[in-house]
Amino acid sequence: MINNSVMRFYFSMIILMLCFQSIMAQKKYSISGTIRDIKTGEMMIGAAITVKEKPDIGAVSNAYGFYSLSIEEGKYTFAFHYTGYEERDTVIDLHDNNKLDIEISELVVSLHTFELSSEAANKNVTSPEMSVQKVNVKEISTIPVFFGEHDILKTIQLLPGIKGVTEGNSGFYVRGGGIDQNLILLDEANVYNPAHLLGFFSIFNSDAIKDVTIYTGGIPAQYGGRISSVLDIKMNDGDNKEFKVTGGVGIIATRLTFEGPIKKGKGSFIISGRRTYADLFVHLFGPSNLRNTQLYFYDFNVKANYELGAKDRIYLSGYFGRDAFDFNNNTNANQNFGINWGNTTATLRENHLLSDKLFLNSSLVYSDYSNNITLGAGDAQFQVVTGIRDVSWKEAFEYYANSTNTIRFGTQETFHTFRPGEVTVNTASTVLPRVLLSNTIGRKYGIESGIYISDEWKTSKRVNITYGLRYSLFSELGPGLAYTYDSLGNVLDSASYKNNQIMKTYGGLEPRASIVYILNENSSVKASYNRIYQYIQLLSNSTVQTPVDLWVPTSNNVKPQIGDQEAIGYFHNFKNNTYETSVEIYYKNMQNQIDYVPDANLIFNKTLESQLLYGRGYAYGAEFFVKKKYGKFTGWIGYTFSRTIRVFPGIDNGTPYPAKQDIIHDVSVVGMYELSKKWSLSATFVYYTGYAVTFPSGKYEINGVVYSEYTDRNAYRMPPYNRLDIGATYTTVKTEKKECSWNFSIYNVYARENAFSIYFQQDPNNPSQTEAVQLSLFRFVPAITYNFKF
Repeated sequence: MINNSVMRFYFSMIILMLCFQSIMAQKKYSISGTIRDIKTGEMMIGAAITVKEKPDIGAVSNAYGFYSLSIEEGKYTFAFHYTGYEERDTVIDLHDNNKLDIEISELVVSLHTFELSSEAANKNVTSPEMSVQKVNVKEISTIPVFFGEHDILKTIQLLPGIKGVTEGNSGFYVRGGGIDQNLILLDEANVYNPAHLLGFFSIFNSDAIKDVTIYTGGIPAQYGGRISSVLDIKMNDGDNKEFKVTGGVGIIATRLTFEGPIKKGKGSFIISGRRTYADLFVHLFGPSNLRNTQLYFYDFNVKANYELGAKDRIYLSGYFGRDAFDFNNNTNANQNFGINWGNTTATLRENHLLSDKLFLNSSLVYSDYSNNITLGAGDAQFQVVTGIRDVSWKEAFEYYANSTNTIRFGTQETFHTFRPGEVTVNTASTVLPRVLLSNTIGRKYGIESGIYISDEWKTSKRVNITYGLRYSLFSELGPGLAYTYDSLGNVLDSASYKNNQIMKTYGGLEPRASIVYILNENSSVKASYNRIYQYIQLLSNSTVQTPVDLWVPTSNNVKPQIGDQEAIGYFHNFKNNTYETSVEIYYKNMQNQIDYVPDANLIFNKTLESQLLYGRGYAYGAEFFVKKKYGKFTGWIGYTFSRTIRVFPGIDNGTPYPAKQDIIHDVSVVGMYELSKKWSLSATFVYYTGYAVTFPSGKYEINGVVYSEYTDRNAYRMPPYNRLDIGATYTTVKTEKKECSWNFSIYNVYARENAFSIYFQQDPNNPSQTEAVQLSLFRFVPAITYNFKF
């Protein structure tokens, strides 16, 4: 889909850059290999490699544990570091290219008894990356959470710049963006709805997760398609040394994981499953008329990998999860209502080492999100299916040119299938099918392409730069109808397109850059810029993401969203890198944003785009972060001041108004304390100002009918939110082969009634008056979970 002139320019730039770097590196030799956990054989992502005789030279292992470093001929001591692991030193007399695979051991002492070497521990200062956080999966297991279900998405909401959507919800906003502006990847596969039970739990089972990285700015060129953030989640590879079983039993769900070698040292597998049993309680203890109701979710993570040879390894991974809510009223067996939704992903990858310096990852990726709604009575039932399906192909190269340059380039192609509303009928009625089937909205299709190149360049001891360029392209494909509308949303004309005929094409260049100036070994100043095009959008009338929301492509009416973000920051570490601190200031400009006309109808609407309004948005803010990494007491404090504004010609006469995610002040405090070898304690506190809402400002009556009167969009605020959670973990057994523990937690300790929503009704004591009623969901939620590993 990318035209020939762009491709020629792209590959010319790659060839010139590679030739230049090869000339500069002719008299150097490379040392390359993989870094693994000595106990499990898991590849180590982001491990640091340094040369003690040349402190300015180093490398970092990639997402598959591979590293490559070029250096002049000589005898050197290479040091391998990873947080929480013992440093491994190896002396090599380098006279030729050398392959060195390394295994490193986890520290057997507590974190508070050691300090990492400065080269590994101050990466947050020396790396040009900014606005990026890595979540320690082990920390997730100690932080108190809702119903005791450890949740990656709720954990990242405790970081600056990332805000939860509502009480207990896994959805999140990043730096003023919408929930559809976050690219969520699970082993490279797009996840379009990351929530279970309408958002109260995420689909990510922490037992199956190895690495979690979130970019809120300075997004690298290999990522595209969402203008606000990237959440890149990688699954465990599985233990390739021995078989293990891990699991947990909680008050709402049970999880179980099996992992082990396919062939020891060559390949491994992991199978992880989780299921809730809320429906079992309904069957046993619920009202008699709800005994047949189904209410549960389940998910499975599977992954396998195998080394084909010294230069090749293949990976196959998948996720399968569904939510089911089926209401059957025993008092009237003919009545039925059900919602069934979920995600399916599959990723096939091959790592191939083209040379000691050139690494290739090839991927074939499948992703499907679907939602099925069943309604009806007796034989007259119908089903509505919505969703989106992707098939993607990716080629990603990493070229370790020399000790100062790492070049990444690649291409991506995704075929999208959109299902905005397909109706199927199961009935003997002759009228009902015709009525319903006439509301079926045909599938839409699109193909999204991207090519990119970037270079991480260490220009001097003090300055590191990562710069790159991405070109993206999107085409909406037939068959389909393209409507044109007047200013009031009335259809003026339509055009019909055949199969695979291009209906509309958009594209553009996306520059990316980030730079660090190192003031000293403990402090630095950073700046970044990125531009990103987004070609698909989520249409929703609700605050939270729900199964009935619709994903739609750009079209002749809907233009791609374009996000430009600039950020600057100061980073400083204290006391041998025990404390990390940072301050970041950002500004984000967002073009072609979407809002809705009053009382917009998004369901069964073939002229859906007539309900949309178009405008722009901007967001700015300052984020403050302090983190204590080592010691008996660890944790962090984050504070964000931010504003998020929208400007739409069709709303409030073009006057700027706050977006619903305009949360001005946001504070989070996380603390974890190792009381003894048996007991550890934890607590979290959150406070944020209420999000912006539109409430009626009055009412009036016409012909006996009462109407609400509204003034400006989002002119009111929900009440401020605050909550304290506490937790404790008691380890009963901990040996090299076995570990068992009990986790206790209390969500919302002081039982604050935070507002989930506010609605208006007639005052029963004074019918002439209207009263506001606050709905609160969770006051005080204790939980207990038993975890085991053997």
